[in-house]
Amino acid sequence: MTQVDTKHFLCKIEDGIATVSLDRPERKNPLTFDSYAELRDWFRDLHYNDEVKAVVFASNGGNFSSGGDVHDIIGPLTKMSMKELLAFTRMTGDLVKAIVNCGKPVIAAIDGICVGAGAIIAMASDLRIATPEAKTAFLFTRVGLAGCDMGACAILPRIIGQGRAAELLYTGRSMRAEEGAAWGFHNKLVAAADLDAEAHALAARIAAGPNFGNMMTKTMLAQEWSMSIEQAIEAEAQAQAICMQTADFERAYHAFVNKEKPVFEGD
Repeated sequence: MTQVDTKHFLCKIEDGIATVSLDRPERKNPLTFDSYAELRDWFRDLHYNDEVKAVVFASNGGNFSSGGDVHDIIGPLTKMSMKELLAFTRMTGDLVKAIVNCGKPVIAAIDGICVGAGAIIAMASDLRIATPEAKTAFLFTRVGLAGCDMGACAILPRIIGQGRAAELLYTGRSMRAEEGAAWGFHNKLVAAADLDAEAHALAARIAAGPNFGNMMTKTMLAQEWSMSIEQAIEAEAQAQAICMQTADFERAYHAFVNKEKPVFEGD
């Protein structure tokens, strides 16, 4: 296991799986200016890290994240100029872009409180496993802001539908775990004691797959929403032709012929 030297969040890498989590459990893991920036930079660099094949964004101390810290972020924001505010909101949006474009499947393991920017991180992940105690809220309107934060109006409707997303973004109410599962936000609900094991088992299954192909899948999932059907089919034809040039594709063929399970190496 490799313990990564990060200052504002926890990170370890083991068997190709990076596990990250915020590290202020006594305050339900709020984000700060520093943790936003460091997470953004870490996910950006992840695209070039061949050691990591999948990511688990974990809860800590029974909670995922309480969002932007009231004292460390929201208070200072009330005193900033428009230029400073725009720099901040662009930085937070860059974290979502970094997660979406990191090239690795990201699994959010959600327990307890998952609100504000924490809910956005969960939303930006590829898959979400939650406990029955998970409470997810996009509560921006409850602090006098718009619901359209960090891509919420673009991404959330794609996951749960326009009407459901509109309700959550207008009201800022909590989405119960059972609702999240029924609406497709959560892929699975598991007991809190099983959350880490379930998330890492899923990450391990994905990490054992063709990692170049997984990167292509993540890229296409992000890009095809802005394409026509014709453009998407052509883009997938090109992506699949590229994947057919990989050694993993040939390994899978030989394994099938020999009635063996393929062992993918990501090249």
